[in-house]
Amino acid sequence: MSAPSRTIRVAAIPADGVGIEVVAAGRTVLDALAAASNGAFAFDWTEFPWGSDYYAEHGRMMAEDGLERLAGFDAIYFGAVGSREVPDHVTLWGLRLAIVQGFDLWANVRPVEVYDGVPARLEPGLEWVCVRENSEGEYAGIGGRNLAARGNEVALQTSIFTEQGCERIMRFAFALARGRRRKVTSVTKSNAQQYGMVLWDEVFARVAAEHPDVETERVLVDAMAARFVLAPQTLDVVVASNLHGDILSDLGSALAGSLGLAASANLDPERRAPSLFEPVHGSATDIVGGGVANPIGAIGSAALLLDHLGLDGGDRVRAAIAATLRDGVLTRDLGGRARTHEVTDAILSRL
Repeated sequence: MSAPSRTIRVAAIPADGVGIEVVAAGRTVLDALAAASNGAFAFDWTEFPWGSDYYAEHGRMMAEDGLERLAGFDAIYFGAVGSREVPDHVTLWGLRLAIVQGFDLWANVRPVEVYDGVPARLEPGLEWVCVRENSEGEYAGIGGRNLAARGNEVALQTSIFTEQGCERIMRFAFALARGRRRKVTSVTKSNAQQYGMVLWDEVFARVAAEHPDVETERVLVDAMAARFVLAPQTLDVVVASNLHGDILSDLGSALAGSLGLAASANLDPERRAPSLFEPVHGSATDIVGGGVANPIGAIGSAALLLDHLGLDGGDRVRAAIAATLRDGVLTRDLGGRARTHEVTDAILSRL
């Protein structure tokens, strides 16, 4: 057999909990696509044992030279972080955010789709995408805790909004909308956050003026939460800050049936560093090892990985996911009884 014309080097970081199970499922699907590509491409996997178990042994979530070791890969395929033994802020900042912020993966893309066959709060066929600023905003990590000795400790958590950071995520959202239904909704809270979010609004107005072919609107985040529930058919591309985008995209996935369905991509659109692909759900320590985790978020993230690398197969994976759900192959979180491997096998059979 001749060598593949393109070998994709992927760093797999299953990390914690069900991340191990769903990353294995996604790898199975990606390898099946590569095997059926007639030599067009293959995946060269390197798995890193980073996560809470690594922390227990080494006192850190990832190797000290972790970013240097990851820099040479074409993509990163990530599971989930979180354990009962390590505080959540340690697991998140020690691994996922260390990679996302270290590599400046500033565009977080989270599609929301309501599938036929899934018990959901919304009508099947609805779909939109949340574009979340992923490098600054409320998750900039600037602040500290002081004055504990006085008996009234003060904690400062500072949001950072830069003109460059706002502009690049908004231009990314407009470019995405031009390939869809040509509408961008900006989420803001500038009535209460009069500095950072006013800058956000001003940059959005300027970028919107350069895209007269795209419909735009500006909605306060609390009103947008209601819109997700009451009028999601009015949405196409939603662009939001780090915190607002995080919360709203989780809400969208819950309305669509389960966080277990939600895929995401943490992108460096300028391709200076490997982008990271992960399901939105957490480590789900209550079901780890039971073989009942929903692999669809991870498999959908694998489809986004294919898209980003310009490989065929992303649309086939999404169609196979839709067919599997339509046929009633549902995991426990969706009201079904299918196990992780059964959903994975069903998707493979429908590719």
